[in-house]
Amino acid sequence: MKLEVCNVSVAIGGTPILHDVSLDVAPGEFVGLIGPNGSGKSTLLRTIYRSVRPSGGTVLLGGADVWSLSARTAARRTAAVLQNSPTPPGLTVHEVAALGRTPHKGMFDRETAADREIVVDSLERTGMLGYAERIYGSLSGGERQRVLLARALVQEPELLVLDEPTNHLDIRARFELLELVHTVGVTTLAVLHDLDLAARSCDRLTVLDSGRVVATGPVLDALTPEVLSDVFGVTAVTERHQDGIVRVTYGARPLARAS
Repeated sequence: MKLEVCNVSVAIGGTPILHDVSLDVAPGEFVGLIGPNGSGKSTLLRTIYRSVRPSGGTVLLGGADVWSLSARTAARRTAAVLQNSPTPPGLTVHEVAALGRTPHKGMFDRETAADREIVVDSLERTGMLGYAERIYGSLSGGERQRVLLARALVQEPELLVLDEPTNHLDIRARFELLELVHTVGVTTLAVLHDLDLAARSCDRLTVLDSGRVVATGPVLDALTPEVLSDVFGVTAVTERHQDGIVRVTYGARPLARAS
């Protein structure tokens, strides 16, 4: 399902946060949203999953304005994996994942065999089926992130939005999680802070700075030495190596000189 963000502006408490932001994510594509702290990345995600209403512009999913949908329909179509997602620690892994069926159920509906099959399939895809009866609060950070991704997949969404999904994870867990996201085949927009991880993991990148899009496109086109210097304040180059992987290489003196 295609995501289109068209000239979106957001102001919170009278303070402008986003200014005419436009981007798109093609069906099945994994796009990284990067930028320095305070650039508006998380605010943009919140606008897409209907937590913050834009003051201008539209967010279209499959051509439909997400803000014209009912809350239930929007929740069925978009799943979000957020930093510090509030999850009762006393629930089992299966129970946490099963929460993803909530948008598909009425108030008095019970879990069906079909629901259980979807939960089992999502836990299996994320490598967490063997942990189904473990208490969620007893898991490591990487394991919890996998469970939250499983819960998102249980929603059967058309769009997946991730806000710093690799935050606080060790390097192996970061690679494993983003590789897993690639395999699920759902249209994905992810906020990432690790530039090297974003460069090697994403199909395309969109760079935000001070609430505006300053670069977008394939990794080598979006993450140029000029963008790295002007936006992130570092001296670096982005290159595709012989193994096909795009990597960010920082200079011996990585801090860009102030002009």
